Amino acid sequence: MFDILMYLFENYIHSEADIFVEQNELTDELLRAGFNQDEIYKALDWLEQLADLQHSDEVPYLNATADKAIRIYTEKECQMLDIECRGFIMFVEQVGVIDSVTREMIIDRLFALEKAYIGLDDLKWVILMVLFNVPGKEHAYAQMEDLIFDEPTEYLH
Repeated sequence: MFDILMYLFENYIHSEADIFVEQNELTDELLRAGFNQDEIYKALDWLEQLADLQHSDEVPYLNATADKAIRIYTEKECQMLDIECRGFIMFVEQVGVIDSVTREMIIDRLFALEKAYIGLDDLKWVILMVLFNVPGKEHAYAQMEDLIFDEPTEYLH
């Protein structure tokens, strides 16, 4: 499923093509690209659930009541997200790329990937996907792109 999400993200993120294509057309395109139909439906459902997360009345824990809420991870979350991933989430939150609401959206979408373990690279892509799909987060998306793709110009001491 993650490969399909990456395919869609990479092919539609900077595309002038209409992103709002019919689901049948998108499914056909993904089938032609060699993806499994069941995985395609899972990926499309993942994207639909991401869109649904933006309605905080439907997902009460995403109600933005605290600016600097501290995140305590469950044992299951710690097994899936190693210390490097949890540290990166904390870092991007501290530098203002994400807030507590988008952090929870990211964690929700990570668990929906149905993977036993999430690596740092996968985490970064999920953060980009979430920021891309949340209205008003264009600046945060650009900041995240800079963190991922820009090579450091000097060595840190």
